[in-house]
Amino acid sequence: MTRHFRTLRDLSRDELLALIERAIELKALRGEPSHPRPLQGKSVGILLEKSSTRTRISFEVGVYELGGLPITLKSGDIQLGRGETIEDSARMFSRFLHAVVFRTSTHERVLRLAANSTIPIINGLCDTHHPTQLLADLQTVQENLGHLEGMRVAWVGDGNNMANSWIEASSLLGFELVLAVPPGYEPDAEVLKAAEQSARGQVRVLTGPGSVDEAIRDSDVVTTDVWVSMGQEGEQGQRNAAFLDFMVDARRMKLAKRDAIFLHCLPAHRGEEVAAEVIDGPWSRVWDEAENRLHAQKALLEFLVP
Repeated sequence: MTRHFRTLRDLSRDELLALIERAIELKALRGEPSHPRPLQGKSVGILLEKSSTRTRISFEVGVYELGGLPITLKSGDIQLGRGETIEDSARMFSRFLHAVVFRTSTHERVLRLAANSTIPIINGLCDTHHPTQLLADLQTVQENLGHLEGMRVAWVGDGNNMANSWIEASSLLGFELVLAVPPGYEPDAEVLKAAEQSARGQVRVLTGPGSVDEAIRDSDVVTTDVWVSMGQEGEQGQRNAAFLDFMVDARRMKLAKRDAIFLHCLPAHRGEEVAAEVIDGPWSRVWDEAENRLHAQKALLEFLVP
């Protein structure tokens, strides 16, 4: 049966942990003659309906380093962008390619592509999930803390696709996650409900005064994202006002554990969601995190593509 990666919930706990360990192994093997090339003779489409820097580069390089051919497809340059249905595109991709990475606007489009494909579909980003980024984040945490279960993670800012994927990671791995968000910007209700029904994980959402400090206090990991994502530019004034007291600065990082690390999926806006003293300071692991997109996604491709 074809395996897809639509959200982190497409993996079991053991599969997720194994992927993280494999990503670390592949990182150590990069450039070595013994690096595996399981995609030799295979092609992977990288379908972009939204602009991309890290997703595009990391998947293109990753497919190449695994021995495959990456084919980047911008929706404006193919028939999908001119009215061909997702269903017809999926059937066509399945005849040419061995997998497709899909970076798109809505999760519903990811589900439709996967439902009509006989090859693995990887969610490269959508409005409610960003699971490939979470693989890199978890790898970065494992490398720095030496463990994933039992940690405390603070999410600060918008209850967006990254927040939703952190919630799913918590429900799979059993760590504590505290989210500080402004009222009206809570994570997806269905994602929270699924986490509550999980036997693992401790997820709390804070919206009141002092929520940011409370979330960060005694945390092992502090992470955030931009206040205005792609497609939300018309809400910039409203969002900037709502998130005014949600910047992660040095005072707040000092509330976390002594060896805490800071993560950000990038791009970052210094002076808004994070102070320069944090993202450019000793807490920051954002460049390791960005690099780990490459290694974690190589592990994912190796796992998914038969």
